[in-house]
Amino acid sequence: MAIPEPEQQAADTASAGRWGGLLRTKSVEQSIRDTDEPDAKLRRDLTAWDLTVFGVAVVVGAGIFTLTARTAGNVAGPSVSLAFVFAAIACGLTALCYAEFASTVPVAGSAYTFSYATFGEFAAWIIGWDLILEFALAASVVAKGWSQYLGEVMGSRPPIVHFGSVSFDWGAVLLIAVLGVLLVIGTKVSSRVSAVAVAIKLAVIALVVVVGLTYFKASNLKPFIPPSVPSDAGSGVHQSLFSWLTGAGNSTFGWYGLLAAASLVFFAFIGFDVVATTAEETRNPQRNVPRGIFGSLLIVTVLYVVVSLVLTGMVPYTDLAGKDATLATAFALHGATWAKNIISIGALAGLTTVVMVMFLGQTRVLFAMSRDGLLPRSLAQTGRRNTPVRITVIVGVVCAVLAGFVEFGTLEEMVNIGTLFAFVLVSIGVLILRRTRPDLPRGFRVPLVPVVPVLGVLACLWLMLNLSVETWLRFLIWMVIGLALYFAYGVRHSVLRTGVK
Repeated sequence: MAIPEPEQQAADTASAGRWGGLLRTKSVEQSIRDTDEPDAKLRRDLTAWDLTVFGVAVVVGAGIFTLTARTAGNVAGPSVSLAFVFAAIACGLTALCYAEFASTVPVAGSAYTFSYATFGEFAAWIIGWDLILEFALAASVVAKGWSQYLGEVMGSRPPIVHFGSVSFDWGAVLLIAVLGVLLVIGTKVSSRVSAVAVAIKLAVIALVVVVGLTYFKASNLKPFIPPSVPSDAGSGVHQSLFSWLTGAGNSTFGWYGLLAAASLVFFAFIGFDVVATTAEETRNPQRNVPRGIFGSLLIVTVLYVVVSLVLTGMVPYTDLAGKDATLATAFALHGATWAKNIISIGALAGLTTVVMVMFLGQTRVLFAMSRDGLLPRSLAQTGRRNTPVRITVIVGVVCAVLAGFVEFGTLEEMVNIGTLFAFVLVSIGVLILRRTRPDLPRGFRVPLVPVVPVLGVLACLWLMLNLSVETWLRFLIWMVIGLALYFAYGVRHSVLRTGVK
């Protein structure tokens, strides 16, 4: 039976007393009411088409131009296309859960807001802190990749200035500054810029596929799953957690390589969940958010599988070994050096939109956390264009510093583990909200509950197991830092705890 909101709040209060408030939940009704606060209100401008553009914009980026070649050459061989399918299945199962949540709770914050309504404040903080890792780190990492491609287009080295032992990547900083201005102006303008960039990179990808097919040889796809080979790169803390637990020792090629590859190429799908963070700025979110999520995920999955098959059919996968292999490498091996500049232009367009949408997602998560008092509430104020100007500036400065001065190395995998953890909680959250609030109107309902959410959880946990031990250790350290901040500030200033707005 449905629980009336006053009784639900009373139950939450009792729970708060027993657990020190860590399990207090914020009702869906209260979350929706908060969207009407005059000083913290976002403008509803986005359509299903805008959301699909955002989804394709953020997902089709570095993965298709660089990650595909490196993973094929170093980890999975031709079976990299199958790795994309595995990763897409995990994303698809979770996308169903995101669609139900976003159509039920059309509020900024995505998994953070969903967790607050189901697991309670403590879990919401954990997932919010986790999303900060996903969006901010991803935006900074991709901005540095954009800067490298800018150097190739200009025919010189990456735009980096050296001050003694310190290197400053001014190209990455310039990109973040320009995108920050666009986001302050408004999400509708950002969507239009994304649409232009998406058109450019899709045209480049189409050209790559058409030309690549002229060099295609089916014999290059054999063996589809290469036999496992010893590798120092897959030992110690660098091996996957699954390999370490089972004593496999390495994850280079073979079935272990394919599984590890699925976890690595998952990075290529990072960001489709950003569509859910814009629910509060979407017209008719109950209908348009699910359409935006599924439309973008379907398009990018087809693109990744087609490009990876063409790439590994052009040249033997062994020719793609090494950390510097890209899509252009396959064309260069056939003497088509002209393709390098075209691919670089497509990569610039692709990476621009990735950084923009990650930047957007980060500001919306922080906006939701600030509105709830877990971060300073002054950050949740919006400007005259109904955009969170203060948060946008702060995020821009932090990302610019990270992209400008920090060398990331293998930290990209931390983005994967952070996102997968969020996906697990969202999938479980659907089951909880179905049980606790069956009365809520749902614009979209996950089919075959509880089977689909449970499969989503298992698929994401499986991918997490195939990330390196080193990544797990870094993730745990990041979570410990987050817990310290929550108990030092968030737990004492929470609006749900103090009642002060």
